Amino acid sequence: MSLPTQATPVRYWRLAFALALFTILYNFGEGLVSLYFGIQDEALTLFGFGVDSFIEVISGIGILAMVVRIRRDPQAERSRLEQRALRITGTSFYLLAAGLGASALFNLVTAHTPDTTLAGLIIALVSILMMWALVAGKRRAGRALHSEPILADANCTLVCIYMSLVLLASSLIYQFTGLGFIDSLGAIGLIYFSLREGREAFEKAAGIREACCQDELAG
Repeated sequence: MSLPTQATPVRYWRLAFALALFTILYNFGEGLVSLYFGIQDEALTLFGFGVDSFIEVISGIGILAMVVRIRRDPQAERSRLEQRALRITGTSFYLLAAGLGASALFNLVTAHTPDTTLAGLIIALVSILMMWALVAGKRRAGRALHSEPILADANCTLVCIYMSLVLLASSLIYQFTGLGFIDSLGAIGLIYFSLREGREAFEKAAGIREACCQDELAG
């Protein structure tokens, strides 16, 4: 990893910190709204999306600690806070996958359908726009600072866009077709990304994976 020089503008470190903090606050708000409408509309995919947002809050705390760490010393080992956040994140993603799997199966067997998925449609569109702006901002900061961890975090944010696309697709299809199993299929799509994110979190905590989402394109 190329180390930032003293000539690197301080504003880019401030930008990286601000983006990490905003990610936490945004995901917290998104989680509250998604859970509320997910429960009210009995929409499983939206409910799972809301839980995922809260898991991203925990992950975001670790990212915020990472930005502070590499600002002070790019060669420093991960702090206990970062490692703890990674383990909690990994466990939470696995629990989310298990819960979504059981709920999706129950909904398919009982032919349960959500009241509406309009809220999920709106939330997904807003999330895609916000996450894409975050990806652009984190990449800008990462490239200016020559920081691979910050660039990797930007690529990890792409996974949030993929999950938003799953929510968007399932909400849109159900809204226009009324096919109840679509909501369960959307939840299964979230399971795939949850298992992937859970595995990567534990690999990072164990030091197996230096930076998350290394296989994603940097763009």
